[in-house]
Amino acid sequence: MTHKSISIGGASGFWGDSSIALPQLLEHDGLDYISFDYLAEVTMSILARARAKDPSLGYATDFVSLIARHLPRIAERKVKLIANAGGVNPAACADALREKIAAAGLHLRVGVVTGDDLIAMQPQLQSCSEMFSGAAMPARLMSLNAYLGAAPIAAALGAGADIVVTGRCVDSATVLGACIHEFGWSLSDFDRLSGGSLAGHIIECGAQATGGLFTDWQDVGDWANIGYPIAVIDADGAFDVIKPQGTGGLVSRGTVCEQLVYEIGDPAAYLLPDVSCDWRSVDIQEIDDGRVRVTGARGHAPTETYKASATWQDGYRVGATWTIIGESAAGKAAKVGEAVVSRVSSLLSDAGSAPFSETSIEIIGAESSYGANSRARGAREVVLKIAAKHADPKALELLVREFTSAGTSMAPGFTGMGGNRPKVMPLVRLFSIAADKAMVDAQIKVEVDGQPIAIAESARPPAADAPTESDESTLSAPVAEPGSTKVPLIDIAWGRSGDKGNHANIGIIARRPEFLPYIRQALQPAIVADLFKHYAPAEVRRFDLPGIHALNFMLYDVLGGGGIASLRNDPQGKGYAQILLGVEIAVPSDLLRP
Repeated sequence: MTHKSISIGGASGFWGDSSIALPQLLEHDGLDYISFDYLAEVTMSILARARAKDPSLGYATDFVSLIARHLPRIAERKVKLIANAGGVNPAACADALREKIAAAGLHLRVGVVTGDDLIAMQPQLQSCSEMFSGAAMPARLMSLNAYLGAAPIAAALGAGADIVVTGRCVDSATVLGACIHEFGWSLSDFDRLSGGSLAGHIIECGAQATGGLFTDWQDVGDWANIGYPIAVIDADGAFDVIKPQGTGGLVSRGTVCEQLVYEIGDPAAYLLPDVSCDWRSVDIQEIDDGRVRVTGARGHAPTETYKASATWQDGYRVGATWTIIGESAAGKAAKVGEAVVSRVSSLLSDAGSAPFSETSIEIIGAESSYGANSRARGAREVVLKIAAKHADPKALELLVREFTSAGTSMAPGFTGMGGNRPKVMPLVRLFSIAADKAMVDAQIKVEVDGQPIAIAESARPPAADAPTESDESTLSAPVAEPGSTKVPLIDIAWGRSGDKGNHANIGIIARRPEFLPYIRQALQPAIVADLFKHYAPAEVRRFDLPGIHALNFMLYDVLGGGGIASLRNDPQGKGYAQILLGVEIAVPSDLLRP
């Protein structure tokens, strides 16, 4: 071990994140690395279309321009950068960076990792079924990429790269790769690999770990200058979370716990290419103002497959919104929505066209997506959203036109579309498979400034069967006692939700350990399923994270197709935790006293 600890900043959670992160992190004393996460599934399809039009494109061009603006300071501070901004063309991204470096008269070495792109292997993989639904693979794909691990990144750093660019890799690999390189971790040291992966998971979404999306948003200072997270990682895999001095935001037990539960499934089997993580016993404690300590990650051997995700076009989609004002605004909006869809459906039938494959009518502001739990039916200003899918873009253009015509022919108080009419867009769906590691590994390549770098065979992770999912704990739960008080869940818990394909997760963390048994007693899976019954979840499962006094709920097949295919206003389940936090929980009155 050559270092006691390393500091890694998380500068980007998605393609389009704020430009304030990089300069503030560059001014933090002692920072060793900055990682950037750019790639979501829809991003891959966008980049694939860009490369199809121009073979020199297919990467996040704004990453290159951002780095170019700060190259002198990057070189001065000797901070290394790791980014998956290469998209579907990491070699072109690396070449563009080298041009900017040369133009600045600097001497920074750029490494590039390729081999995640499996589109040429589709014939060999065509028999693979979708790993969640079992569906057959579509004949024509827009992109097909494996989620690579951290070993190639470590190899590039070991060869002297100052900047490492990858295509698709798991988000946390940009951090784990630096840990493997700096600490000399073996890829069979699974507890440390799990700890490094957890550090990556915490900072991979940028400011979400430092007050962004936090339940107690009113306690978060200065969103305008919110600080981006830094993980100070020890050689044993434990780490602290901090942010740059003088920045806004908040680092607390609550903010870091919320990010741990964000977009995970079974915490005992969070599967990554390098390690199968078990985060049930993770402990998160505030050790100083603005400094949180994370320990206790455990790990097991990874599986013999990589997750690979394809995108494919399944027709077209469009969504449009109008505002409706006045008494009975929700009722007027509902009538307009039904009338517009009915009219266009009749016009399509009369013309001999196929019907819409799916339509969605949502009344935003009246909590129409809350079903029977709506508290806002008397709203006097709502937004009506109509969305639809169809194989023919002209059918969707007709929908937009007829929706617009409602401005003079339907409800009073109909206004507020503004700007240009919505554009019909390709409907992109996700298709995930398990790809054999041996087949993918054979095409992974690492090079630094044009020189190929070998990935030692010893660096290839051993394989194992997928861990068995954890059974729901049989922890005893108390019965509500006489003298109990019902309080909204938000008073005694934090919560955060997100998406996993077409599934949603909701993590609920007790503000104090003694609240957890009462939360757990009240939030039975059947209760959560009933709360979201208007979305018809196929199943709701509950998992325990006793280390942080938390529960994680998985709601299966509940997002209308998932983020890149769903017509809903909340296609990624971002608001689900906010709905659940409104449930009332019976707690002994004595526990509520400060």
